[in-house]
Order: sequence, then C-alpha cells, then structure tokens
Amino acid sequence: MAACSPYGSWKSPISSALVAESGIRLYDVQVDKSGKHPDRVYWSELRPAEGGRYVVCSKDGDSQPTEWTPEGFNARTRVHEYGGGAMFAHNGVVYFSNFTDQRLYRQTSPDAAPEAITPADSGWRFADGHFCEKLNIITAVREDHSVVNRGEAKEAVNTVVAIHPDTQEQFVLASGSDFYASPRVSPDGKKICWTQWNHPNMPWDSTEIWQADMQPDGKGVREAHKVCGGDDISVMYPRWSPSGELYYISDVSDWWNLYHVTSSGDHVAIGPQQREIGGPHWQFGNAPYDFDPDNGVIVTAYGMELGFYEMGSGKHLKNVDTGFKTHSYLVMGGKGCAYCIASSPTQFPSVIRVNYATSKADTVKSTKDMPVDTGYFSIPEEITFPTAGGDTAHAYFYPPKNKDFTAPEGTLPPLLVRAHGGPTSSCSSTLNLNIQYFTSRGVGLLDVNYRGSTGYGKTYRNKLRLNWGIHDVDDCCHGALYLADKGKVDRKRLAIDGGSAGGYTTLAALAFRDIFHAGVSHYGVGDLEALAKDTHKFESRYLDTIIGAYPEMESTYKERSPINHVDKLSCSIALFQGGEDKIVPPNQAEMMFEAVKNKGLPCAFVLFPDEQHGFRKAENMRRALDGEFYFLGRVFGYEPADKGGEIEIENMA
Repeated sequence: MAACSPYGSWKSPISSALVAESGIRLYDVQVDKSGKHPDRVYWSELRPAEGGRYVVCSKDGDSQPTEWTPEGFNARTRVHEYGGGAMFAHNGVVYFSNFTDQRLYRQTSPDAAPEAITPADSGWRFADGHFCEKLNIITAVREDHSVVNRGEAKEAVNTVVAIHPDTQEQFVLASGSDFYASPRVSPDGKKICWTQWNHPNMPWDSTEIWQADMQPDGKGVREAHKVCGGDDISVMYPRWSPSGELYYISDVSDWWNLYHVTSSGDHVAIGPQQREIGGPHWQFGNAPYDFDPDNGVIVTAYGMELGFYEMGSGKHLKNVDTGFKTHSYLVMGGKGCAYCIASSPTQFPSVIRVNYATSKADTVKSTKDMPVDTGYFSIPEEITFPTAGGDTAHAYFYPPKNKDFTAPEGTLPPLLVRAHGGPTSSCSSTLNLNIQYFTSRGVGLLDVNYRGSTGYGKTYRNKLRLNWGIHDVDDCCHGALYLADKGKVDRKRLAIDGGSAGGYTTLAALAFRDIFHAGVSHYGVGDLEALAKDTHKFESRYLDTIIGAYPEMESTYKERSPINHVDKLSCSIALFQGGEDKIVPPNQAEMMFEAVKNKGLPCAFVLFPDEQHGFRKAENMRRALDGEFYFLGRVFGYEPADKGGEIEIENMA
C-alpha cells in the first residue's frame, strides 16, 4: 500500500548515480558501405563514467558488441564546437577524430593501435568524413584554427577537403563560404555535393546545396554550381542515390521534407507531410534517411515510424512501427536492414535494426537495461496551451509519479518548468531519467517547446526571430500558469531551470517576470553582449537573427541581459557552470552570482573546473542534479528523502 508523504519527500530508486549511468548517449550510427561486413553496424557512445569519453563500438549480427577506441583516445571532434560526425567506417577500417589532438586516425581492427593520417599540431579539425572507394580519398569538413593562431584571420576557416589516407595529402575542394557540411562523392566518383552557408545565418535559416564535377585524381573539382536553397530556405543532408541521383531535405514547404532531383532536373517531394524529417543541424552526422540498393527503396524517419518509399518514383510502400517514438541517425545496412537510434517514453535510447522484408525491429544495443519498475515513471502528456499575443505553444507535462507514495489530500505538487537549450531546438518525450528523478520524488515537470522550437514547421520555428528572451520566456510563464489554473500544480511553488540557451531563458524569466519562485541555470547566458563578443565561430552571429545585429542593436542586448537587471530579481537562484566552457564563458555565471549575492538573495554557484559546455563526467552530473534538488527543497520547504546533495547557499536563512 502506498505511503502518504508530502510532495518532494518521496523516496525514489532513480538516484543521481543511476541518472549519470543512464547518461550514456549514442551517436554516429554507421555501416560499412564497402560490403565487406554486411551484418556489422558501428556507433559511438558518450560515457560519463569514463570522464565523458566517446568510444566507437560495433556489432556483427547477433554477436556481442565490440569496443574499438582504446584507452587514451576519445572519438570526438570539435568542429563547430558541438562536433558530431567524428567517425566512419570503410572496408573494415574505422576512421575517427581524436579529441585531444583533433587529428584524424585510422584503426584497422579493434585490437590495432590507431594510426594518425593527418599532421600533428596543424590546428586542423575534421568532421563529417566519408570514404570514396572509386578515388581512394576521404572527403571531410576541415576547420582550420591555425590562421587564427598565426594572426592571419579573426576566426577559423572552414573548407571541404579531400584527404589521401596513405600519402596524407590534403586538397581543398570547396572554399569561400563560412560553413560547410555533408560533403559526399557520388557512387561513380564523378560528382560531389555539399551544403554551405554564410554569416549571419545558422543552418536552419538560409543554406545552399552545391554540386561539382570531381577531377579524375580526386584532387579538385570543376563546374561548381548551386543546386537549391537560398534566402530563408534551409536545405541540408544532400545524398546520392545508388544510381547517382541527388536527394536532400528542404523546408521550402514550411516543413523539412525529403526531395529528389530527377534526371530532368525537377525537384520532387518524397512523401510530403506536415511534419518534419530530421531536425536542426547542430551536429554533423545525423541524416534522417538512406538508401537500400538491394530492394530499391528509401527509408525515412518521420516521427514515430520508419517510412519506406520506392527509389525513383517516390511511391510510398509501407511504414514500419518499431515500437519506439523517435528515430535518428538512420542508415541502411546490408541484407535490407535499416539501423537507427530509437527511443520512447518508457524505453532508453537504443540502436535498433529493422528488416525491410519482415518489418521486424530488434535491439542491437541499449544504453541500459530497464533498471527500475515502470511504476516510478511519469508518462508525459503532450499539451498545447494559450500564450502571449493570442498565440499557442507546446509542451510535455510530467505529473509526479511514484508507485510507493501518495501526497496528503488537498495538496498540490511543486512544478519545475524546463526550458530546452538551443534555443533553436526542441524537447521530446524520450525516456529521460533526469526528468524522472524529479517526478518520482513528487515534483511535476513541464518540458516546454516554446515558440521558436523545431519540429512544428518553419513558421513556428521563425517566431523566435528577434524575440529570444521574449517568446521563450512568455511561453514558459504561461505554461506554468496554465497548469496552475487547471489545479495540477501549486501556484506558490513554481520553479524554472534550463541549460545553455535554456539557462538564459531561466535567468530572463526570473529577471523580467514575476511568476517563478526559484530558478536553476546550468551553464546559462547572463550577459548577451558578452556572448556576442566572446563565443565561437559557429554561433558568433546567431544572435543577429534572434535578437538583432550587434552593435547596431546594443540597447536591445542590454535590455534583455539579466545581468543588467538584478534589481528586478526577487527569488532564489542556483548556477552550475563548467570552467572550460568555450560557448558560454564561466565569467558570465560568476558575474550573475556576485550580483545576486550582493543583493542579499539566496543563491548558489557551483563550478566544475574541468567541464566544458554540458557536463559529461558522472560525478559532476550527480552533483549538479542532487544539488539542484537540494536547492529547490530548501526554497520550497520540502525535505528530500536522500541525503548527500547539499550545496552551499549564500544568504539562506
């Protein structure tokens, strides 16, 4: 029989250690297109218990997974700082970027020592590599930081290069634009395509897809020309079909859908729908479609199902319900099997295999076996609610859930509103033990897809233009009040948290609105001017679109920077920050903390000296999570059932 205990004081088996352990993340699903290992699939694992190291793994058929990346190596690239696309495989050989020196390595077997194929101390970083067997070259995006180190340029220079894996020679194939992605050589080795864009655009604003003829020796290109894209059109993930026809994703219809460039030059939508295929290009390597030459089909990841279409005609053949709700990193392997990372509200992210002929889906690798009874899991309710200006916004509401406890009659739970990062990104209903940590202890959580989030079409995505710090803040506030008005949460115990851009939304909500009683920022932005002046190349002009050009709109930056408005703060704040963060420098959190402390408000500042943007080490993930729950307990007056999460809180009576 369930015990009666106040919200926030419930004992839960979902510990911070379990959350950190489940924090293993899967990336970069790959297959070897050479055909040497038709049953083998590769993927990367981010492992918090190993200091946030990325490890390449593989699995052949029904065998046990094999680890490739030896101790001392970390298969992670820093291109665009967010990385992705750090590894690929060809002819049984794994190629990967190593985090420490950013060199590209070749590894011939799981037991072989990695061999560098790019020079040391070059200042070069590599991502989105692909092997062209016809020309015996690797094409990749190269980000050159040596020009900055030598004082020749103010920011890194990005290009598309060809790398000869044996001679280690490199040749520039495309240059002149600020950014590149997805370089792919056609199966016959005669053509190459890529995506490019320039400041101040981000890859979800205005991008272009180009193609060119490859020189027979693979050392250059001819006749480069634009295929599609342009002003206010986001195109991405160009790929060649087995017959050499070009496919890509575009939002020209308001939704990111798949398109085919026919032999006559027409651009035809494949299975057009009012929902997105893929998402914003924050990281390399996450293509949401691929080709199956054996069966002549294209497989796509639209939402809850995998869709199969006839190659060439685009005729819809069938959908396959995998039993999961989200699918990403989709590739087609041998014997008609598709591989991807899939997840759901009750299933951890897993690498799965889907057989086209049988429509059967089975798990290749799960991040974790189910560690706790599902009676401790809160199943999210997808809600749409009214917000400012007569508009609507979206969110997932997770009510408190713990099979062992009920709350005293007549009481309502505290609510934690979560603002996702990006801000051009989204939250999903994927099982997230970080969320379940709170709900299983008696705290409700509202995960908000505020206006500007992806997954709802371009019109919704573009609503954040010039409105960051306004629409996102309004939607988080209105979402909290919507639940309070419905009688689902305690209006007097509303909190908000977020990481990175979500941390800014958190701080802005506390500074410019009077809705929340506490806030927790994880590596969040407090000073927009400082961010505009001191951040990495990829995001250096991001704010032009969502706030305005700087310094032309300097007054707007000052008006929307929480650091300039601490006089308006009247509630408690905790800040968790990485000491080596290059995206949101730690001095922003330090300035915010000092300002709030000097005002006499309860506040906490926890610095992890060896963390970057996002916490990857298990011990730091645990301390941040336990510390946040402890902080909210002190503010809202509940007693956590677990001890050990104490952090120092200034000005706390």
